[in-house]
Amino acid sequence: MKRIVLIVAFFLGTTMTINAQAKKPTIMVVPSDVWCNQRGFMQEFDNQGTYVTVPDYKRALQEDAALLIAISKINELMAARGFPLKNLESVLKSLESEAAEDAMLTSKTSGAAIAESPIDKLKKVAKADIIMQMTWNVNNMGPKHSITFNLQGLDAYTDKQVAGASGTGSELIGSNLPVMLETAVLSQIDNFNVQLMSHFDDLFANGREIVLRMKKFDSFAGDFETEYGGDELGNQIDTWMKNNTVKGRFSASDATENMMLFEQVRIPLFDANGKAIDAKGWAKGLQKYLKETYKIESKLMTKGLGQASIVVGEK
Repeated sequence: MKRIVLIVAFFLGTTMTINAQAKKPTIMVVPSDVWCNQRGFMQEFDNQGTYVTVPDYKRALQEDAALLIAISKINELMAARGFPLKNLESVLKSLESEAAEDAMLTSKTSGAAIAESPIDKLKKVAKADIIMQMTWNVNNMGPKHSITFNLQGLDAYTDKQVAGASGTGSELIGSNLPVMLETAVLSQIDNFNVQLMSHFDDLFANGREIVLRMKKFDSFAGDFETEYGGDELGNQIDTWMKNNTVKGRFSASDATENMMLFEQVRIPLFDANGKAIDAKGWAKGLQKYLKETYKIESKLMTKGLGQASIVVGEK
């Protein structure tokens, strides 16, 4: 009897994670900002008048053969462990082919804009769950060589680190990069993957985290304190949020008559058809609700995978 009870308890305990174990996070391996900066692979991005420096992945891949080898080796190690992969070089080519995507998204009538960095655009095209940043340096000791590496698993939606691994591999005679990298990473990668899956289990249980901003065009006759359907628009939006987030989880950190900010918004990982949902796909539901329920037009703009802005009043 005790044995039966234990078996039942085991299966009840694993119910929460069985779906997560059936799917693994999609990963894209990229060189870290530090690695790119050390080798001069950076570019300036004009963020609404402020210049920001970001990695130039395209030039790094074109000019540093070792980078292609390193990414290929990490991809190989992760693929062997069942993780779906997005190849950085292929994603960059897809991004270039989307000529219709501009550096600035604007309102059709008022010119409202939201800036998006090259990295944000890359994330939108890749649609990876985890950005795996890699840094490595070769240590030379006469005829012997070793690699010191650092791996960071970043949630592509929030940029928060969810997994990490670092270390130095054994000293080897010769300087075969793939062999040295594999030797260094193998002792750490399984623990790294456990951290990734723990984060993915949390996403299944509690939803993916995004940020939603609500604003209004000057042309909009009302504001978020104007009553619609017997209550203020802001309260109607708040109710919709409670009904359409995982376990009603979100934080309304700031609100005025002209804007609302929702952080730590937890949205489902997949829709009913098993398709991954990002901030844009989820926020379309709110945009549709405002139009169908209150005849309010709005402009939906996104930044990367995890930030959405809805500007009410026009498209």
